[in-house]
Amino acid sequence: MKHHESPHAFTITVRIYYEDTDAGGVVYYANYLKFLERCRSEWLRSIGHDQTDLLRDPGIAFVVRSIDLEFLKPARLDELLTVSLEVEKITRSQIFFHQHIRRANASAKGGWDEMTSGRIQIVCIDSTLMKITSIPALLRTKLETLQ
Repeated sequence: MKHHESPHAFTITVRIYYEDTDAGGVVYYANYLKFLERCRSEWLRSIGHDQTDLLRDPGIAFVVRSIDLEFLKPARLDELLTVSLEVEKITRSQIFFHQHIRRANASAKGGWDEMTSGRIQIVCIDSTLMKITSIPALLRTKLETLQ
């Protein structure tokens, strides 16, 4: 995992395994959602907050409210993909991300192939009531510095 130069961007790598592919030998579309989720979870962990601790105290969880994705190119077995996020906006109870899944393209001399791109809206919920709640002030203040 590595951070980009800007503090609001974050990147992980994901290797494609046989279990990630469909009968046609390409990544099954729903697995891209898993890769995007892993990136958001690792980003949260990298800033000092893992989801288990947030569930326990203060009793919150972040859940997907909406996703708008474009599947541009197929990924295949054994490929190494780069999954990234950029924080676009943070509100009282929501975080908006722009996320990409890319593959290095050797023929483009350091370039990348865009595999999947989209916007994801996450909402903070009270994990007991399963209702939208404010992101705790201490966490929101920390997140706002990453915009």
